[in-house]
Amino acid sequence: MALNSTLTARDVMRDAPVIPVIVLHDVAHAVPLARALLAGGIRMLEVTLRTPQALACMEAIAKDVPEAVVGAGTIRTPADVAASVRAGARFGVSPGYTSKVGQACRDAGLPLLPGVATGSEIMMAQEDGFTELKFFPALQAGGIPMLKAWQGPFGEVKFCPTGGVSAANAGEFLALSNVACVGGSWIVPNDAIAAGDWGRIETLARAASQLPRG
Repeated sequence: MALNSTLTARDVMRDAPVIPVIVLHDVAHAVPLARALLAGGIRMLEVTLRTPQALACMEAIAKDVPEAVVGAGTIRTPADVAASVRAGARFGVSPGYTSKVGQACRDAGLPLLPGVATGSEIMMAQEDGFTELKFFPALQAGGIPMLKAWQGPFGEVKFCPTGGVSAANAGEFLALSNVACVGGSWIVPNDAIAAGDWGRIETLARAASQLPRG
């Protein structure tokens, strides 16, 4: 099954300054969460494949909140790609990169933000045609100094740093010329989801959607 979509990885990264990294344990939370994020100006929603309910949550968002663009995070295998597309995912994000995952995404027409943490991984992804990459885990793998160091040899690459990015440091990342957006979970805190505090999430999303970019 291949997607019939003109969406690109660059479209995903340029839509808003922040892509929320969402972990859902209850399908009942999926739709109201997506609506709150959308109301706050965040349309690209990365639902991670970290829980048994993740695929059902993607399916619910794709069906009931069509204005949102649901993506699948933590893609690690071609089987993850196939399952995510069936669930309605329109883009994918991986914590690392393999050519098999890249090929599966191309075959499915699924835009992918591959995860990289080293220069060699960037070169491997570039060899397979990927120039929009997730830098993960960003803070632990060198953070802003690493991204600045990559500006020279990898000037054509755009990054989405994820991992350790917060409301406190997101602006510093976004000020870099090679950062198109950041990924973060601070706009979808677990306690707010568990409490159904969608107003708080909308407020956090609105603040994130207005962060300036370099």
